[in-house]
Amino acid sequence: MQLTPPPLSLYIHIPWCVQKCPYCDFNSHAQKGLIPEAEYIQHLLADLSQDLTVYQAAIGHRKIHSIFIGGGTPSLFSAESIAYLLKEVEKRIAFEPNIEITLEANPGTAEAARFLGYAEGGVTRISMGIQSFEPEKLLKLGRIHDSQEAIQAVKFAQDSAKSGLKSFNIDLMHGLPNQSVQQALADLETGIALNPPHLSWYQLTIEPNTMFYYRKPTLPDDDALWEIFEQGHQLLTRAGYEQYETSAYAKKGFQCQHNLNYWRFGDYLAIGCGAHGKITFPTGEIYRFSKTKHPKGYMRGEYRYHQEQIELADRPFEFFMNRFRLLEAVPKLEFEAYTGLNEKTVLPKMDWALTQNYITENASHWQITEHGKLFLNELLEVFLAD
Repeated sequence: MQLTPPPLSLYIHIPWCVQKCPYCDFNSHAQKGLIPEAEYIQHLLADLSQDLTVYQAAIGHRKIHSIFIGGGTPSLFSAESIAYLLKEVEKRIAFEPNIEITLEANPGTAEAARFLGYAEGGVTRISMGIQSFEPEKLLKLGRIHDSQEAIQAVKFAQDSAKSGLKSFNIDLMHGLPNQSVQQALADLETGIALNPPHLSWYQLTIEPNTMFYYRKPTLPDDDALWEIFEQGHQLLTRAGYEQYETSAYAKKGFQCQHNLNYWRFGDYLAIGCGAHGKITFPTGEIYRFSKTKHPKGYMRGEYRYHQEQIELADRPFEFFMNRFRLLEAVPKLEFEAYTGLNEKTVLPKMDWALTQNYITENASHWQITEHGKLFLNELLEVFLAD
């Protein structure tokens, strides 16, 4: 079986943050003393070099399509460190000419003041975890910035756009503890007024092994959550934002290319504590892999943690779990090229989805419907291997 390798991205995980937020289930660790920036970067580069050797047959002469530096709080690292890291990564694997490089940032004043330095060091896009503009909600969420710092951070990003930064994103959450519909929409209106090119707007969910899981806050009921989404979606649409993924809105031409590659079943190398990756071999094998989660083990040089092959029977679910999060049509040719399966293998399931009005279909594409988006889990379950 021959597979067409999809675009190749790179995820870089920096695990440290100032303090752990009560809703966060990401692999992050509150900093205790100085962060070992220089040492950790050397381990990231050694991790990458190891992957480039292990996956040489899959990577060949492929270039990096996008980079996402996530965390934790990557903006705790200096602009000089990030610039050095990117320069050294490019020495090991070539970049596409118009590569998108995103760095997640805390909207606190100290980190935001570095935005220009990040842009000069190669970062093309900043993603700020603002979450809310309301002081009480920020406190409840464990955020260390206030609303004025968040607004100032956006201004720093706008100023940096004049010096190389091509885009920025703000993250906002809704469905917060004791949040009314009016409060949620007021947060969103404040965010829209700042005119970011990209706005991620997602509902708070309670995840296992978080402080909120063990001490559950009072959240809005389902009716309020639906009203927040309906009215918020209308606000964003009227303001010129297009929803292109379940929780992502962007002005025309400003979609996050890195996240699009995830949802389009693209490949991505992954380095850093707890990072997860996916790689496709031209000979037909597809692997998912992860890295050692804790900084202590990782910085002993124990990078690789787990690898498993995506079996043929699991590929339809894996493919559509990603693709149906996007609102764009799904090319049938990409399903065949990226999974190695003929479209006929999913024909009975697609016929069922058509009868449920979950999708529409033409000769070249499948398209999830508005109705299908409401029943996404039920739609995806039909593709699970027996």
